[in-house]
Amino acid sequence: MTVDIHDLTGKFAPPETRYDIVIVGAGAAGTAAAIAAAHGGLGVLLVDENPVPPGMMGTDVPLYYGGRMTAAAANPGRMVEAIFAANPQLEVAFDAGVEVLLGTCAWGLYRNGPAMKTLPEPMLGLADATRAWMVGYGALIVATGARDVVLGFPGWDRPGVMGAQAFHALLTRYAALATRRMLIFGSDSLALETALLAHRHGIDVAGIVEVADAVRGPSGLLAHVTTAGIAVLTGTVIVRADGGIDGVERAVLRRDGVDITIDCDTICLAIGTEPATELLDASGPVDATIRLVGDCALPGGSAAAGWSRAIAAIAPPETIVCQCEDVTRADLIGVQPPRYLDRSVAIAARSLATLGHDGPVDPDQIKRLTRAGMGACQGRRCRTQVACLLADASGTAVAPATYRAPVRPIPLKLLADWDEPAAMATGWDVWFGIPTQWTPYDTIGTADEHAPGLGGGNMHV
Repeated sequence: MTVDIHDLTGKFAPPETRYDIVIVGAGAAGTAAAIAAAHGGLGVLLVDENPVPPGMMGTDVPLYYGGRMTAAAANPGRMVEAIFAANPQLEVAFDAGVEVLLGTCAWGLYRNGPAMKTLPEPMLGLADATRAWMVGYGALIVATGARDVVLGFPGWDRPGVMGAQAFHALLTRYAALATRRMLIFGSDSLALETALLAHRHGIDVAGIVEVADAVRGPSGLLAHVTTAGIAVLTGTVIVRADGGIDGVERAVLRRDGVDITIDCDTICLAIGTEPATELLDASGPVDATIRLVGDCALPGGSAAAGWSRAIAAIAPPETIVCQCEDVTRADLIGVQPPRYLDRSVAIAARSLATLGHDGPVDPDQIKRLTRAGMGACQGRRCRTQVACLLADASGTAVAPATYRAPVRPIPLKLLADWDEPAAMATGWDVWFGIPTQWTPYDTIGTADEHAPGLGGGNMHV
């Protein structure tokens, strides 16, 4: 019998452990699901990436923290205590027999399908500060919540520009928010509730800003905002955020052609939210073993398109769109590579219009050509705005770019330390059907170097 040493069948190691149910996200919805499952006699693992390490917070993952964390964020023990204080049901989950892992992120979901048919079972990739590993599951519950829709404007890369979800997390979950006076963008329920929350905690709310001519949120909430003495500016757009070494110090707005300056140390973006489902987005459609609960199961909603047009109408082309890769709006629409690379005459002549001759705008292609969305935050700050700008420039509908695993920044040392079965290491260089390109180390200089299927590559690795 002939055995193909390059066949993947049976080479993937089984998961380290297996649970009846794995729940990702230990907020109210995820914790309640874990307790219910444990009371039903099931083996339950509940994982949550909080407390998020300060370094990851600094890259605005998973939320747009905007550099408004206090020094308390650097104290892991204190942050864990804050999480338990904010969600007492975690103690109930422990008592019910749930295995709870905090500070543990889910970075990849792998299932057999059209592109993969040799996994021993569905597997979820997890990582904490010291290692990365795989777990198996009978059912997976995703309770990862929602994240803010983020739009850029001149000065939005200063510390102090943050998202409403991050504002809520730092204020109520971590008690680690460094904000004294804030300005809120957006006027739907999220924005109005954020203003009232800040007001209750003694934070001075300088106002609520809305580009539309009317408030989007319910009149009942607006009445509470008005009673609290919080000003609402409709028909108003941000011109820029000014500041110094500590970040934002003031916002320059424009209303009816007149510029207005408002002092603040924080600009909170409450324009809208989107489900935080990148774990599923990167792995394929939901199947019968997966269920979404909580805010991530709700459709997102935002006024991003209107805000994006209003900002683009007055912001210069040099306005940064992608902070991680320093991509400007001109770079994006011109489909230009990062500025640290050479731009030949042919590339400089490229634009969204010339690229459009080959078919509809593909946001993933734009991402590869410009690197917008390929930085440390993995597009969380820019993917919605990129889609809005591309749609307006091309006159066609453009969806946000997709995600790829790992959906969280994972140190390579954690992945490199993975125990790989010997069978998996055999013939890895020709797994993708390109045996003529690479010659494995162990065949160089041997009789097998040029043998079909064993070597014969035109490049040595």
